[in-house]
Amino acid sequence: DREEHHFAERFSRGALGLAGASGQPYEVFLENWRIRALNDDASRVALTAVEGDLALNLELLAVKPLVIHGDGGVSPKSAEVGHASYYLSYTRMETTGSLDIGGETYQVSGTSWFDHEWSTAALEEGVVGWDWYSLQLDNQQELMLYVLRRDDGALESASAGTLIRADGSLSHLALDDFSIEVGEYWISPETGASYPSQWRVSIPGEALELEITPNFNEQEMLVSFIYWEGSVRVEGAANGIPITGVGFVELTGYLESMAGVF
Repeated sequence: DREEHHFAERFSRGALGLAGASGQPYEVFLENWRIRALNDDASRVALTAVEGDLALNLELLAVKPLVIHGDGGVSPKSAEVGHASYYLSYTRMETTGSLDIGGETYQVSGTSWFDHEWSTAALEEGVVGWDWYSLQLDNQQELMLYVLRRDDGALESASAGTLIRADGSLSHLALDDFSIEVGEYWISPETGASYPSQWRVSIPGEALELEITPNFNEQEMLVSFIYWEGSVRVEGAANGIPITGVGFVELTGYLESMAGVF
């Protein structure tokens, strides 16, 4: 099996040059985009990407332990057996490197979030899309939430999340543990899709109250299926103490259902 895997990888890389992946060492590439591990547990990785006159060259180092979401890494997407994914994250990675734009090179630094999620099952019948949130707060906590939206407007009971504390300890959150209220909507001038554009998140058991706002609304992805994903900013309070943060939100199924796509 191992020999067949490496043969398939070499064939993809050599004959087609389009895409490939390996597990040991961890490496994934798609044309001129590549991420590869620099150590055994992929807590240190190199990321490179070239597209036209843009080039990105980064090194990422995890500063908090690996997060295993759900029950032993299994993240349910339905109350029915068979609709789930394996889901792991490094939620805070120190990042340094360079960005080339039109021949000019800029040294950059920041904090990244690394997700690895894989599954073989499609969404349960009746689920039209999902909203996914990944937030890094300035009190050194991180928050991941996802809600699965049904065609009758209800939320799938398997919707869940994870709160990662400053020391790396976790709280796994069920749907009853949090609420998300939409404050505003943005209508895409390209597609006419109406997307949420402001959210209020409440986690009473953790004394956490957050307001999330896109850095700008025009972050709709016009690709093989149309959805919205982009950067957001966060303000709020934890145990009554003001906090801020940054993050990323993904919204699918607002123009048409994701049924049959995932």
